[in-house]
Amino acid sequence: MSLLLTIRTDLSDHEVLYQSLSVQGLLPEFVATQSLADIKQLPVLCDNRPARLCDFFHVDGNPEDKQIECSGDFSRVHFLGAGMQSGTIIVQGNVGRHSGEQMRGGKLLIKGSVADWFACGMEGGEIHVHGDAANNAVGSLPGDRQGMTGGRVIIDGSVGALAGSRMRRGLLAIGGNAGDATGFELLAGTILVAGQPGPHTGLGMRRGSIVLLGTKSFCHEASTYIPPTFLQGGIWRPTFMALLGRHLVNTGFSAARKTAWRDPWQQWHGDSLAGCRGEILTPANA
Repeated sequence: MSLLLTIRTDLSDHEVLYQSLSVQGLLPEFVATQSLADIKQLPVLCDNRPARLCDFFHVDGNPEDKQIECSGDFSRVHFLGAGMQSGTIIVQGNVGRHSGEQMRGGKLLIKGSVADWFACGMEGGEIHVHGDAANNAVGSLPGDRQGMTGGRVIIDGSVGALAGSRMRRGLLAIGGNAGDATGFELLAGTILVAGQPGPHTGLGMRRGSIVLLGTKSFCHEASTYIPPTFLQGGIWRPTFMALLGRHLVNTGFSAARKTAWRDPWQQWHGDSLAGCRGEILTPANA
């Protein structure tokens, strides 16, 4: 049985008006070693003021399974799953900022949408978001030279600006549209966008791959989202694309089933201002 967290509906008017609730440290591997009574007394920050977990949540179930299930509107709850190393967190709705930040292992399943700074600096583990992600998803934190360094993130919906910025390793798959500068200063790793990409895709990228599944490869179309510092390359059939597609189908990425992975792909080399060792791939037959 899981540890069940449910947003309390019997709060006073003052408590209901809180703007930010930080639950940093509420992790499956930690609560598995605690009693239910101790978990209820765990410290949280409500609008930068100390409080207890039980002040805002009903806490039930058994934490020994290293699984936490969250029910209710968690859009004002921040840092959920940040630093997680093992176990599972399941959220039935939306989640606030910094969820999954610097996650090292385990699984995070969010059946709603996520706010800014989602999964920044992620090092490992698996995340699946059924809704949308806001700005700086799976990106780098302010002042950090690199963002995601490992793991896998599947986002069924759309993302805001700077998704996957300074990513060094790992896989980010976006089922909807993407905002400005997806893959900004990409160092390595793979990003896929099934919907419409935003302008400046791959700006400043050094290495890595960005795969645009639903866009046209013609020059006049590509110029709306690929920076002018990218060079048009050849059309070919990369052998790894079929393997990548099969992997994405197994992860539940719905757009993977609609893609002809074995068809030819148009390659774009860039960014020429950053060494020109990265690539953007678009369907040659689009």
